[in-house]
Amino acid sequence: MEITAKARYVRISPRKARLVVDLVRGEKVEEALNILAFTNKTFAQKLTKLINSAVANAQHNTNMDADTLWIKRIYVDGGPVLKRYMPRAMGRTTMIRKRTSHITVVLDEK
Repeated sequence: MEITAKARYVRISPRKARLVVDLVRGEKVEEALNILAFTNKTFAQKLTKLINSAVANAQHNTNMDADTLWIKRIYVDGGPVLKRYMPRAMGRTTMIRKRTSHITVVLDEK
């Protein structure tokens, strides 16, 4: 049985988030949390929190054992983009895009 957890509107660009997500795809939950603990990226802390939330969903809603869970699917989709403007030379402006992400984690039992 698949268990899902989502984090929406996370203020990190999807490109940066996918670098961290690719490290833990297909791993057991315990191994994934160990990898994230030693990953030197800011997004690793947010992803750890999301995986822990998915494990809590599995334990509370379906009485699954946390030791048998693995990350079946994990992906990052782009969210809405906040558009800001920065003044430039000769009275011009440049658009600054502050990107957001939607992260989905799907766990399953081995």
